[in-house]
Amino acid sequence: MKRKVDGVLFLDKPAGLSSNAALQQARRLFNAAKAGHTGTLDPFATGLLPLCLGEATKFSQYLLEADKVYLAEVRFGVRTRSGDLEGDVIAERPVAFHEAALRAALAGFLGEIEQVPPMHSALKHRGRPLYEYARQGIDIPRQARRVMVHALTLEALDEEICSLRVHCGKGFYVRALADDLGQALGCGAHLIGLRRLAVGSFSVAHAMSLTALEALPEARRDACLQPADGLIGGLAALHLDAESAWRMRHGQAVRLSHLRVGEKFRIYAPGPEFLGVAEAGAQGRLAPIRLVAGA
Repeated sequence: MKRKVDGVLFLDKPAGLSSNAALQQARRLFNAAKAGHTGTLDPFATGLLPLCLGEATKFSQYLLEADKVYLAEVRFGVRTRSGDLEGDVIAERPVAFHEAALRAALAGFLGEIEQVPPMHSALKHRGRPLYEYARQGIDIPRQARRVMVHALTLEALDEEICSLRVHCGKGFYVRALADDLGQALGCGAHLIGLRRLAVGSFSVAHAMSLTALEALPEARRDACLQPADGLIGGLAALHLDAESAWRMRHGQAVRLSHLRVGEKFRIYAPGPEFLGVAEAGAQGRLAPIRLVAGA
């Protein structure tokens, strides 16, 4: 029988495993009744994959919208249909640029830019993910979207392969960057390696492998989980008195002074006990928008 277990596992996903497969393995190791992840990594990619168990799944959206940091390996001279090493080769060209030209091209991808999402993505068209159309050889027209690149650093360049450190906002596709960069340099390119280093304030340095997790005795695995409120550490904490906490638990709003309309808070009962997320409305009205069960 599955058990109720709540918390966040920061997993260092290995190559060759889909995000869902990694999630299901972790769920099995915890025998968890409920689990979800906070944004996929391609099977060939490695790195930080936050997994939510139980009540933590209610707050996974906050990491879906968080900034990400990646270490990407890009091969120049070859363009693929998917923009990465898993796609069919569609063009090959000689590589003739110098490092200065690469650095100049990278500068053009900094800041808020427009990016066309790749066909091999989970974005939906008429209820189906784009990658399903791509597998059938169907190309769906896509609109460019505004995305943010906070930093883009050339870590290494070795003939036809470079390593890039990418700090980007939500909705950014590194494989699309590789393809666009190759087009800008006139030789084509595709992504051959990807490692996610950070999601929001969380680093892969503190993540755990499935192998290490499996090696632990079952009784010690729960100690690897982080509390659910860590997912929303970017929100200000608000500690309520016992009466206000009781009202929140029952879905009722409370009135507090000096609140800005639209501001969201992590809310706690005395103890402190994490209750969930609340949002400030007009006239100091603080209403719950997401509560943990049993709060």
